[in-house]
Amino acid sequence: MKRILVVEDDAHSALLLRKLLEKRCGYQVTVTESVEEILGLCRTGAVQLIIMDVSLNNSRWEDRAVSGVEICRMLKRDPATAHIPIVLATAHAMRGDAESLMVESGADDYVAKPIVDHGEFVRRIQACLPEAA
Repeated sequence: MKRILVVEDDAHSALLLRKLLEKRCGYQVTVTESVEEILGLCRTGAVQLIIMDVSLNNSRWEDRAVSGVEICRMLKRDPATAHIPIVLATAHAMRGDAESLMVESGADDYVAKPIVDHGEFVRRIQACLPEAA
């Protein structure tokens, strides 16, 4: 079963993502904001894709607050986790921000929140998943 890691600080967004991915796709979904848990799960090889909120209120690493962009960069720099596709998700992007966020973070794709077209969202996630996963 494919496992999706959702890094999200908003309970409503996390619930929507979990329901969409579990009910419509049959994926196993883990939701967390803990950087230690994110790194640990990804390094085990158990995660096939990450949906990463850009703005995280409670994520800390080495005694400082970190954003989804920073966590994404950490994952993409680590040879053990660099292969995992990351889809950024944010409600705060302006026109042109998606491209700059992807370059800055090293993410593989981007979705705007709120997610209105559930079918399109599912198609984009499925397109990012590795076939062998």
